[in-house]
Amino acid sequence: MKSDLEIARDVDLKPIAEVAKSIGLSPSDLRLHGRHVAKVTWGRVKSNAASKRGKLVLVTSVNPTPFGEGKTVTTIGLNQGLNLIGESASCVIREPSMGPVFGIKGGAAGGGYSQVLPMEDINLHFTGDLHAVSMAHNLLSAMLDNHLNKGNELSIVTDLVTWPRVMDMNDRSLREITIGQGSKVNGPVRSDRFDITAASEVMAILALSKDYVDLRERLGSIVVAGNSEGGPVTAEDLGAGGAMALLLRDAFLPNLVQTIEGNPAFIHCGPFANIAHGNSSIVADSIALSTCDYVVTEAGFGADMGAEKALQIKAGASGVVPDCIVLNVTVRSMKLHGGAFGMKGSKRPSEEQLVSENVEAVSRGSATNLDRHITNLANTGLPVIVSINRFHSDTDAELKAITDSAIASGATEVVLFEGHAKGGEGAVDLARAVVSNSEIHISRGRPYRPFLTEGDDARARISKIGTELYGAGSVSMSDGAIKALKMIEEWGFGNLPVCMAKTQYSFSHRADLLGSPHGFELPVREIRLNAGAGFIVVVCGSMMTMPGLPSKPGAAEMDIDEDGELFGVFG
Repeated sequence: MKSDLEIARDVDLKPIAEVAKSIGLSPSDLRLHGRHVAKVTWGRVKSNAASKRGKLVLVTSVNPTPFGEGKTVTTIGLNQGLNLIGESASCVIREPSMGPVFGIKGGAAGGGYSQVLPMEDINLHFTGDLHAVSMAHNLLSAMLDNHLNKGNELSIVTDLVTWPRVMDMNDRSLREITIGQGSKVNGPVRSDRFDITAASEVMAILALSKDYVDLRERLGSIVVAGNSEGGPVTAEDLGAGGAMALLLRDAFLPNLVQTIEGNPAFIHCGPFANIAHGNSSIVADSIALSTCDYVVTEAGFGADMGAEKALQIKAGASGVVPDCIVLNVTVRSMKLHGGAFGMKGSKRPSEEQLVSENVEAVSRGSATNLDRHITNLANTGLPVIVSINRFHSDTDAELKAITDSAIASGATEVVLFEGHAKGGEGAVDLARAVVSNSEIHISRGRPYRPFLTEGDDARARISKIGTELYGAGSVSMSDGAIKALKMIEEWGFGNLPVCMAKTQYSFSHRADLLGSPHGFELPVREIRLNAGAGFIVVVCGSMMTMPGLPSKPGAAEMDIDEDGELFGVFG
């Protein structure tokens, strides 16, 4: 089979205005970024926000593995499959971060014959949204330190500064830094850190804001530090909120591209569900739902991470709950969680181990990891379709083991998905399952039971997520976390939702606890307030909000030729 890049370059792309026309968007509704990429104007997003209510489909996954399970491929392929069976559909996916692009993961535009295009542009800079987030975030950082250097009228306590700096690249050496060194004019010397841009509160605000007024208010509400009187200091106090909003004016607009088969696809905000909320934007969903009958959106990493946050944080902000959930699974992921490759979730097995039949391991993984994901999701009352992303080496016995286990665990339907090799044609069965399950759910009045009880405070939310969703026996907090949470509660933010930050490879905080671990202690190392975004970040175990590069970064194999063509990138 051709590489993703070769497949993408073989496609004769439609002008983006033609793609937009298929869902009722006119040329005046677009702000073009070349012939094949456009932003949808705010006027159109605003005017159409409530004009039509399509059905929202959330694609999530079992705990991911180092070799990738194809959640984005499933999202894009399902969009193509829905259009192929005559439905008006689009997908809404998350923008790639260049950290993983140049690290080990590669691009984030799908793969095979289920891609969004132009994939080279999408994976490299795109329309500059992540750069705008970085600039807005770091503007606030600069204004904070400038304030400290120019008299500190707000009486900020240096040790209570919580606002870091960000960049869109994996760089572990910036996790802990010292700033202000040299002469006094450089400002007070203090400790600081860098997070990756996707983990910025500004990124979360961009994704969760409903309009420019909401965006501006949330930016001003960012808490950056504490003062000598024991109160919070905000971006508004520093006079930074307005300028930050200016930098995000264009980034706030959803991006429109197309799939390999010419179907509309929106890309906006939200990667990294292990350290952020990991979902695309509310405004991208809004314009998609107002123009299409079916909108397929994805949540980052496994259902314990991205889907939980989609239902708790994103749906809470937007008021829109999915009509159907698609849970992506692979034979090889169930082999891993069944112990076929040892007990290290982040270690890549050999090709021989991946393709060798192991029904016993698949059954064990399905009865543990897959079962808990299905059970957690089914308890919400939403229909759960298990989509098996089929690989050429999968055997009938292995596929049957997953199917039987999924039905026993409460899945409403199990289908085989072959969108990577066949595009929309390989997603037709999944598309039909989505249509039938969504219609049944709507006919029953869209029953929905949230994971958590409305009104739970942060302590209760942390405990319930840890024990009831993850399977922990208890949750412990470091002294620093206890102190931070107490201050957050004193400031009046103790009832906010929580955004858990932990490894994506396990239900627990440890990548080597595979399957469905029970009874472990979940350690909370750090707690951070994201008042503007409207949630509290809970950092578990050794999780870092600035990733590092692998020993052999993908960037080392990338280059450009004399005609400006890229090679060695994205598969």
